[in-house]
Amino acid sequence: MRKKLRAKICLLAGALLCVAPQSWAAAPSARAHDEAMADPAYQVLVFSKTAGFRHSSIDDGIAALRDLGAANNFTVTATEDAQAFAAGNLAQYEAIVFLSTTGDVMNGTQQAAMEQYIEEGGGYVGVHAAADTEYEWPFYEGLAGALFHSHPAVQQATVEVEDRAHDATAHLGRTWQRTDEWYNYRTDPRATAHVLASLDESSYSGGNMNGDHPIAWCKDYAGGRAFYTGGGHTDESYADPAFRRHLLGGIRWAAGMTEADCRPETGYRPLFDGTGTSGWKQAGPGGFTLADGTLTSHGGLGMYWYQAEELTGDYSLKLDWKVSGDDNSGVLVGFPASDDPWSAVDNGYEIQIDATDTPDRTTGSVYGFQSADTAARDAALNPPGEWNTYEIRVTGERLELFLNGRKINDFTNTDPARSLKQGHIGIQNHGDGDEAAFRDIRVKQSGGGTPGQRSGAVKGVNGKCLDVDGAQTADGTEIQLWTCNNTSAQTWTTTGTGTGALKALGKCLDVSGGATADGTRIQLWTCNNTAAQTWTPQPDGTLRNPRSGKCLDASGGTWNDGTPVHLWTCHTGPNQKWTLP
Repeated sequence: MRKKLRAKICLLAGALLCVAPQSWAAAPSARAHDEAMADPAYQVLVFSKTAGFRHSSIDDGIAALRDLGAANNFTVTATEDAQAFAAGNLAQYEAIVFLSTTGDVMNGTQQAAMEQYIEEGGGYVGVHAAADTEYEWPFYEGLAGALFHSHPAVQQATVEVEDRAHDATAHLGRTWQRTDEWYNYRTDPRATAHVLASLDESSYSGGNMNGDHPIAWCKDYAGGRAFYTGGGHTDESYADPAFRRHLLGGIRWAAGMTEADCRPETGYRPLFDGTGTSGWKQAGPGGFTLADGTLTSHGGLGMYWYQAEELTGDYSLKLDWKVSGDDNSGVLVGFPASDDPWSAVDNGYEIQIDATDTPDRTTGSVYGFQSADTAARDAALNPPGEWNTYEIRVTGERLELFLNGRKINDFTNTDPARSLKQGHIGIQNHGDGDEAAFRDIRVKQSGGGTPGQRSGAVKGVNGKCLDVDGAQTADGTEIQLWTCNNTSAQTWTTTGTGTGALKALGKCLDVSGGATADGTRIQLWTCNNTAAQTWTPQPDGTLRNPRSGKCLDASGGTWNDGTPVHLWTCHTGPNQKWTLP
């Protein structure tokens, strides 16, 4: 395995105390980090041989990379001599940049040396026409991620930034207006690479990738790391501070100076995407400030929790986080609805963010229950000032935690008073002086999740809530009205977009026996996708079962705690009006 200089130094110093950059200057002449916080010195090879079209911007690109190296502690060796690709020579470089190479630029021996370099942990950075290179070398196509198909004229387009945690894109906003030559690719790299940014094909002319048009991505490949950006055709690109910072982040990641989750990612839906906080609620003192698509904590101890939905069943929760120093925060999962932040701590589980504490209370631990694998954690952790990505993967009562794509904890709940199978999620604001920032909170549920899905109380007549009797989960449990109390027995999940099931406690609202007669019992039952479990919200506020054409009805003429609900001919009276989450 190739050495990773930064990781090695951090481990010697104690990774959690390893000093690292806390802010990044965009201007090309400014140092990316303070003198005392610089990456360890390393070397980068820039290869720009062309056997096809030659870009006039190559010279500007080399000059920009030399400037970046001088400001960020790496040395650039630029060459167009493919004889540099010899195993003994490549070993000195932490990353190799293919700068707008074109055509067949390497022979078989040189290709073999490059393959060995990657397999031993080397880093690849492809810029623009690097995708127009080595079409007959399958290893290279996998390394680059996708190969060139065609391009329209140089023009401005909107770049949609999909990942704002990776060092190559964390400095950007949600969108980035750029003028460049926008490549179309022969294949979509999304299935095999982690897409960092894509093009809005409606913002320019000539895109042919059917609306899914990645333009920058990263991936772990054959033992090494690969980063590609489609930008960089124009001379002006290399004078653009934002593009230069984009290149720097790609080089730093490929060289192992920073970590990121570069696994392919599909099927997630946002709980917080930076544009607003609908569905979120503060519990306890302090709170979070929203700016630049980022939630930043202040005061506390409190919690910002997603009250709009209780996650049930198996799911993967991802979010990006950053601290500025030895700050304390955490991600809470599996807790019942509550405006008391301590209820979440006492009834759910906290995935800790804190640099210095006991092993079961430091970053990556399940707070108070299980320490992270500290060696794996230290190798994966970015220090204060840099973004990290957590994946919290819940399967039944098992919780697996991934930090920047590496598994660092594997915990199984055995406490009968707690359950990971259902509950809300939240982020903690720990107290004065503890500042933590969060971006891009997203979830993928078993089967990919349901877009538009919402969870919360279903409220009916007299302001009372639809309730599972005694919070029992046995098939046939009665459904009733009860004073609203924010418990899981009153937390229902709906698609929120029309006809579908209503779920609570992992089971479905069901018409007993699929019958259609007035007075048919409504119960909780194992979900089975039948017509007896299908409900359609109507514009008049009623909730109709399409099979029977009848409505969910609170029985009788007075409605108190314990009043059962049943099926009844629709009449739009107050006992048939329901407010969904």
